[in-house]
Amino acid sequence: MTNGPTAPTLTDGVVTIRAHREDDAQRVHEQCQDPLSQAWTTVPVPYSIEDARTFVGEIMPGGWADDSEWGFAIEYDDRFGGTVSLRNEGNGRAEIAFGSHPDVRGTGAVERALRLLLEWGFETRGLRMVVWWANAGNWPSRRVAHRLGFSFDGTVRQWLPQRGELMDGWVGTLLHDDPSQPRSTWLDCPVVEGDGVRLRPMTEADVPRIVTAGSDPRMHDWLGFMFPAPYTVLHAARVVESAHENRAQGRGVAWAVADEADVMVGWVAVFGIQPGVAAEVGYWAHPDARGRGVTTRAVAAAERHARDVLGLRLLRASVAPDNAASHHVLEVNGFTRTGVQRLGTEVHGERVDLLLYDKEL
Repeated sequence: MTNGPTAPTLTDGVVTIRAHREDDAQRVHEQCQDPLSQAWTTVPVPYSIEDARTFVGEIMPGGWADDSEWGFAIEYDDRFGGTVSLRNEGNGRAEIAFGSHPDVRGTGAVERALRLLLEWGFETRGLRMVVWWANAGNWPSRRVAHRLGFSFDGTVRQWLPQRGELMDGWVGTLLHDDPSQPRSTWLDCPVVEGDGVRLRPMTEADVPRIVTAGSDPRMHDWLGFMFPAPYTVLHAARVVESAHENRAQGRGVAWAVADEADVMVGWVAVFGIQPGVAAEVGYWAHPDARGRGVTTRAVAAAERHARDVLGLRLLRASVAPDNAASHHVLEVNGFTRTGVQRLGTEVHGERVDLLLYDKEL
């Protein structure tokens, strides 16, 4: 064990952060076998128990000894729950880092630990700014940073090194006088059920179904702006990713419409949200689900969510004039035609008008 300065012990009564101990090594080892830990952090793969002992006995104490990193062990429910640290960048700046044991995820322990860490860093170490980095796609890390009050400042392409590759990185900052609370609304995507339909969050497992839907000629005819030809796996993956991004920025919620076997049979979204006022609804059906009323019922379920959960008063929609099936979905759900947007979309390579609908909730 390296001699020298060590982490103070800090607690909020639920979570404690403290210096690492030799008996943390086993739990560190378990954490670093976890696929998510390996996917989103730079832990060596494979990771041995000796690596864990070196981490708690040399690396973490060494950061305190040379003032390069102030690392703390999380203690939650009388067990090691992970590590939080501030990497000293000098001139009142630091980078925040954190990782958790799988069995404490979802408990709020990491957020509590990070609040203790940030308060200590700003008040005791005189920090003026803390930067957060994460590999693009690490939504759990981004949501924690969001709750702590970090800004989201965008994506830096091919910036973060990880096992010989350069990954796109997300970055945000927190200043010493920033409020430690979210800067914007992060929308939830709950499961919504009723009238024989089930709306759920999209996952990567839905990508093949989105590809087959997006490759259908009718999709290109009526929704060419969403489904370019040829339609690829990359396009479909962006549908899933954009659903996360829109929720993170409070812009909208998109669901997979799933059947009894949890297979994706359609898509419905409430987007372009004006909080407390209005949004637009969009939808499409997988080719093998058409003609069964699935989309009509899915739009009704999304409408209820928009009214009862999002607190909206008006839903809008827009449809190409000759898309009879889409008109039927809206009209069955009580939408009223309100006007025309001239040359509002492209069908068969030509600009055409859009018919506008809305419904008061």
